[in-house]
Amino acid sequence: MLLEIPRTASNPQIPQITAEEASAAARAVIELFAKWDLSDAMASEILGGISQQTYARWRAGRRPRLTRDLATRLSLLMGIHKALRILFSDAQRAYGWVSKPNENFNGRSPAEMMAEGSIFALARMRSYLDAERGAW
Repeated sequence: MLLEIPRTASNPQIPQITAEEASAAARAVIELFAKWDLSDAMASEILGGISQQTYARWRAGRRPRLTRDLATRLSLLMGIHKALRILFSDAQRAYGWVSKPNENFNGRSPAEMMAEGSIFALARMRSYLDAERGAW
């Protein structure tokens, strides 16, 4: 006998990201960018074209005001980091991969690809890495 699985509500109540969560996400991405050895200009582009002055304030510890776009970017970046750490047992190789030219990207580095500024560039990188590690 088949039983119907209860459906998820079509309009779930999803809480907003708290200021503390926004600060934690920003700190994590700043540390990640340092490990990836990205310039401030490239980091700013990956974060959607925020000003380098704003990025410098983040690095100085100021809390970011997260838009939905920026929150999504931070989430994608954490997913990219996770995928790289799964793919590479050596953390330094994972961090270095981001800056190396890659034949799968027509000789461009993953950092260059992500710095196109589009949120879709980050999503494509996340999907690429997830596919490389065999996730669906």
